[in-house]
Amino acid sequence: MDGRTRSNIKIGAQVDIVLKKDQGTGALTRGHVKRILTNSPTHPHGIKVMLEEGNMVGRVQEIF
Repeated sequence: MDGRTRSNIKIGAQVDIVLKKDQGTGALTRGHVKRILTNSPTHPHGIKVMLEEGNMVGRVQEIF
């Protein structure tokens, strides 16, 4: 599912995100959504979330 639409993302959902430090390489990090940080309904680079695992913050690329 597409990570650019906020309504697709639910708390606890498993997602792949790209961390700020990995934006150049595109490396993905998998985890579960703890908080949704983007307020707008869509974002062209992905909705920003915080993961439960390690409180990592990044933009959602894929939702499982």
